[in-house]
Amino acid sequence: MKTILIPILSTCLLISATAQDANEILKRVERNMSSDNRIFESSMIIHGNRASRTITSRTYAVGDKQSFTEYLSPAREQGTKMLKLENQLWIYSPSTDRTIQISGHMLRQSVMGSDLSYEDMMDDRKITEIYDSEVTGTEPVDGRNTWILDLTAKVTDVAYHKRKMWIDTERYVPLREELFAKSGQLLKRTSLSEVKQIEGRWFPMKVIYKDMLKQGDGTEFVITSVKFNQSIPDYIFSKAALKQ
Repeated sequence: MKTILIPILSTCLLISATAQDANEILKRVERNMSSDNRIFESSMIIHGNRASRTITSRTYAVGDKQSFTEYLSPAREQGTKMLKLENQLWIYSPSTDRTIQISGHMLRQSVMGSDLSYEDMMDDRKITEIYDSEVTGTEPVDGRNTWILDLTAKVTDVAYHKRKMWIDTERYVPLREELFAKSGQLLKRTSLSEVKQIEGRWFPMKVIYKDMLKQGDGTEFVITSVKFNQSIPDYIFSKAALKQ
């Protein structure tokens, strides 16, 4: 009986997804994942070949245009700050007391040896604005029913031409994602978990990133606290704030 029910359930989910359109599914995901602004603290655990290290930070973000991150620990990284304004990115290093702009090919570099690139941290645009999408199937992930969505870029200024997402059919959050180059090569894989309901929205508190082109066991990004729609002073999003 169980083997008969699973295909029937999958078919029903796929019909349901097709009826409401992949774009509508992604809009509901965006309502969970996006906000006017947010303040969050996080731990980034980088699993290298020989050892792991943890970097903590506090981030202020407004929409997808402005963000300011201050690294809190370890001592080696403490005081390093990162400012994003539109499509520009600056980093301040307290050890050299210098501010440098990250641009061009440098955006593809790893952030502090992690599996995330500066491009990954820069592009917070809404998925529906930069990708066409379609529902291509259903599959259980970690005991949750998901829709599988295939996304193809409709703009040229993206790091990943194609994406494949597994979206929780009940909570409308991604639980897994694969990111591809235009050639079809798999570049990165992510896994999202510890989904919590916060201020009326479902939100994953843990993301594991794995760069498929580098060694190591990936990078865990854990949000330890988050507040949405806060009052954030404008001066935080200025180059002057980097040295304060």
